[in-house]
Amino acid sequence: MCFAKSKTLALITASIALFTFGSAFAQDEKKALKFSAVFSEQDIRADMMRKFAESVSEDFNVKLYYGGNLFKQTTEIMAIQRGNLEMGNIAPQDIATQIPEFSILSSAYLFRDAAHMRSFFDSDAGRQMKSLAEDKLGIHILGPTYFGTRQVGLRSSGKIETPEDMKNIKLRMAAGDAWQFLGRALGANPTPMAYAEVYTGLQTGAIDGQDNPLPNVKNMKFYEVLDQIVLTSHLVGYDLLVVGKSVWDEMSSEQQERFQRAANEAIDWSQEQHLANEKELVSFFKEKGVKVYEPNVEAFRAYAQKMYQNSDLSKNWPKGMLEQVSAM
Repeated sequence: MCFAKSKTLALITASIALFTFGSAFAQDEKKALKFSAVFSEQDIRADMMRKFAESVSEDFNVKLYYGGNLFKQTTEIMAIQRGNLEMGNIAPQDIATQIPEFSILSSAYLFRDAAHMRSFFDSDAGRQMKSLAEDKLGIHILGPTYFGTRQVGLRSSGKIETPEDMKNIKLRMAAGDAWQFLGRALGANPTPMAYAEVYTGLQTGAIDGQDNPLPNVKNMKFYEVLDQIVLTSHLVGYDLLVVGKSVWDEMSSEQQERFQRAANEAIDWSQEQHLANEKELVSFFKEKGVKVYEPNVEAFRAYAQKMYQNSDLSKNWPKGMLEQVSAM
């Protein structure tokens, strides 16, 4: 009897151990996805990604890296292509360095607002561009992550009314032809500099200004070293939340559906937060002693659009797409 009881107890113990091991093994089996972005941990988009990671936690273990600590800006695509990274928040300008057609989506004054931009990516034309990125770069675009309309912030006090007033201003822009051209399309002298170096660059006078949406200016505390913010509204700022195509293709159709739904919900939440935040920030910056005003936006728009249309960049734009975007 004692032997039988001992045998039963041993079987129960073994079963519990096997169950525990099996559960742990199942937990370990969840695929780890590394996500890299240059925005800070305090950014609204960092909360967006935490929401996303929680939503897909049954299928994936999403590891979040911010501030360019894992991969610097412009290097994320290559990291995904090499299999060193699974997800990223990629600037369309960075995609344009490898796919010239994409430069249309980073041109000044293309989209009117966040809703216009989102409508484009949900359209047939938008799906065409997403397919292009998937076929040529091996990245699957989940959606555009709006982070505010880009404005010009300067450490000088001279008033800016037209692009001619921007002449000789060393305006920090990210590296890459699309980014540098955008700076010139504003009438400025674009200067490449890493995002993490902008505060010090403004502080020391290495640059005269930067262009970023208002939420970024607050998050990175750029307002502490700025004298004025010029509301040029020259670009609806957005990045593209992407996952490696190989990772996407490995998912079951059910996993893809859950993954996309989680991305949509997180992106929608982030956009709402950014739009609400932008409305409040003009008053915040003024209270901090920063002059905030609107220049002759029509003069900036006409100058920029003429530069783009007369540039080599526009030669690569898909035929008729500019008109399609304008008509939306």
